[in-house]
Amino acid sequence: MDSFEWNKIAGAVLGTLIFIFVIRLVAEAIYEPEVPTKPGYAVQGVVEAAGSAATAPVEEVIPDWGTVLPAADVAAGKTVSVKCEQCHDTSSAKTNKIGPALYGVVGRPRASVAGFDYSSAMKAKGGTWTYDEIFKFTKSPGAYIPGTKMSFAGLSRAEDRINLIAFLRTNADSPAAIPAPKPATPSPTPSEAKPVPAAGAAPATPNTPKGASVPVPATADTSKKLAPGKVGNQ
Repeated sequence: MDSFEWNKIAGAVLGTLIFIFVIRLVAEAIYEPEVPTKPGYAVQGVVEAAGSAATAPVEEVIPDWGTVLPAADVAAGKTVSVKCEQCHDTSSAKTNKIGPALYGVVGRPRASVAGFDYSSAMKAKGGTWTYDEIFKFTKSPGAYIPGTKMSFAGLSRAEDRINLIAFLRTNADSPAAIPAPKPATPSPTPSEAKPVPAAGAAPATPNTPKGASVPVPATADTSKKLAPGKVGNQ
C-alpha cells in the first residue's frame, strides 16, 4: 500500500473524529438539561442550602402552652405517636425497646429510665422533659442533641408536635399540669399615645407645649391704597 492510500485512511479517520466532535457539541447545546431552582420533593430533617453555604436555622417561637394545650387534638396526637411507637413503648407497661419507654415522659428527668443505655450526649444534656424541651427535641432530635442515638428525622410541623405533646401529657398516671396562659400584651394608655394635631394647625416647635397649636399669621396685604383723585404709577 502506497503513501497515497495511507493518507486517504488517515484523512477518513480524522474527518470521522471531527464529525463526532461537532455532533457532540450540537447535541449538548440542544439537549442541555435545565437545573431546577428547587428540589422536586422535600426530605424531612434536611436543610436546604443557598449556594455553597447552608441557610441559617430560623429560631422557632415556643407556643403558649396554657393556650395551645387545652385546644390541642389529643386523638391526632395519638395518631402522630405511631411514628414514635416504631422504637418506643407508649403503654403503661413501660417496656424499653430500641428507645426508652415514653409512658409518663412529660415532666420526667432526662435519661432517667432504668435499664436503658442512653447515649453520652443525652446524659450530658441533663434537665427535664418539659413541654418546651419535647417541642424542640421532636422537631429534629439530631440537631437539638448532637450525638443522640435517636435517628428519627423529626416532625417539622409545629401542630403535629403540639398534638403529640398533648397526647403524651395524658399518657401518664398523673398528667402534668397545664400552665396558666401568658398575659396579653397591654395596649398603650391614652397618656402614652401621641396627640394628633388639629386640622390647620402648624407643627409644634421644640418650645411649643405638646399638643398646642401655633396660630398662623395672616398674610399681609401688599396692595397700596391710593388717595382719592390720584392715580397710581402704571
